[in-house]
Amino acid sequence: MSTKNPFDPAAMSDNVKEQAQQIWLAGLGAFAKAQQDGTKAFEKLVSDGITMQRKVHTTAEEKLAEATQKAQQAAHTLSERATGQWGKLEGIFEERVAKAMHGLGVPSAAELQALHARVAALEAQLGMKPKAATKTAAKPATKTAAKKAPAKKTVKK
Repeated sequence: MSTKNPFDPAAMSDNVKEQAQQIWLAGLGAFAKAQQDGTKAFEKLVSDGITMQRKVHTTAEEKLAEATQKAQQAAHTLSERATGQWGKLEGIFEERVAKAMHGLGVPSAAELQALHARVAALEAQLGMKPKAATKTAAKPATKTAAKKAPAKKTVKK
């Protein structure tokens, strides 16, 4: 009977060679698997990156549109406030000018309009035609100037 002795150096050498060969083949198999899975993993990462880029781009566009809308609303609100403040300032200015003119005895536009209406009504009652304001104002000024400048007499020696 021939039995193999596990402690036989020749048998051990063959066994070690066979195990080394299997380790080598397992390493090559793992490398091939990693290479194959690595390519798939790389392609998956590229695909995920494209998807993420699209999401980021869409989100950025939405945020930009939202920011633009808020800026336009803020500008509109500011414009309305400025217009309102300008209107208030204008009203105060007009009121103060009217008070100053009233203090100087200058009639207001409403008072002048009422006066014109009264004159027109009186002219209508008298059957007169309305005269131009420039002609009426020019005649008395000429007569007044003539009255104020008396003729000088010359005295002979």
